[in-house]
Amino acid sequence: MTYLFLYIVGVILIWWTYRVGWLEAVKTVVKVIVPSVLIILFNIKAGRLLFKSPLVGLLSALPTSIFIFRGSLPLVSYINNWIENKVNNYDDSEVIDTDSVPLDD
Repeated sequence: MTYLFLYIVGVILIWWTYRVGWLEAVKTVVKVIVPSVLIILFNIKAGRLLFKSPLVGLLSALPTSIFIFRGSLPLVSYINNWIENKVNNYDDSEVIDTDSVPLDD
């Protein structure tokens, strides 16, 4: 069952990448993965500390997930800006500006 879920997620990611381009697909994946990982890690740790069971921590995820999601927005924005800067990092000094000349002249 897990392999079927991962297969479907993989097909959806490939389709999404084809539809919007790889840069937007990576940004969307970062927007989903970073808060999700932070929420899961926090609730497992809180479940162990408070309830001595990580399962109870995962079940109590809803109240804390809102705060963690909003708190992770600056980190997501930073990662997305870093990705965009790495992709758009080209030197303008090597670009030659030219004018178009019609074929009639």
